Amino acid sequence: MVKAMLTRHPIMENLDRLVACRSCDLLLDRVIPPPGKVSRCPRCHAPLISNKRSVIDNTLAAAVSTAILMTAAIYFPFISLAEAGLSREASVIDAIGAFANGWSAPLTIAVAAFIVVIPVLRAAALIYALLPLRLGNAPAKGAARSFRLAMSLKPWAMAEIFIVGVAVALVKVTDLATVTLGPSFWAFAALLLIVVFENTTLCEWTIWRLLDPKRR
Repeated sequence: MVKAMLTRHPIMENLDRLVACRSCDLLLDRVIPPPGKVSRCPRCHAPLISNKRSVIDNTLAAAVSTAILMTAAIYFPFISLAEAGLSREASVIDAIGAFANGWSAPLTIAVAAFIVVIPVLRAAALIYALLPLRLGNAPAKGAARSFRLAMSLKPWAMAEIFIVGVAVALVKVTDLATVTLGPSFWAFAALLLIVVFENTTLCEWTIWRLLDPKRR
C-alpha cells in the first residue's frame, strides 16, 4: 500500500498535480504508485490511484456483465408465489407496472429509471468509452464525455438497492406463501456482486489518464 503525501499548495498552478479523495475530500499531492500498487488516502484509506494494467479489463468486464445480467433480469421471471393451489409469477416489468395506476403512476417512471434504464445506460457508456482502449485503439469520439456520464450516473443506478429491498421483503412473504426465486432474482443478485467488484477495482484517475493525455 502506498500512501499519498499531504503537502501545502499555496498557488493555483499546482492544482494539476493534486488529487482529491472521493471519500473524505482530502486534497493530496498526486503520487503515482509503483506498477501493481494502489495509493491510498492517509486519512480514510480509500483508494486514490491504481497503477494496475487490469483496471480497464475489470471495469469493462463489469460493464458487459451488467448489460447481460440486466437483459436476463428483464425477460425472465423474478419470483413466483404459490398458496392454496394458486400460483402467480411476477417479472421485474410486473413490479415496475404495479405503480402504473392513479397518483403513483410517476413512480413507475422513477422505478424503471433507477433499477433498469440508468444501470443499462451507464454500462453502455462505459463500454463505449473503454472498449477501444481495450482493443489497443485510440479513444472513440466523445469517449471522455461518455465516461463522465457513466460516473455521474453511478449514484443513481440502484439495481443493487432494489435486490436488497426485495430480500428484506421476502422474509415476511415466506410466512404467507411458498416463494420460488426465478432466474431474474439471481441475475440481480449477481449484479450486486458485480457492483461491489467494480467499486473496489475502478480507478477513475487511471482511465482519465488514458482518455485524456493532458491529465498525465
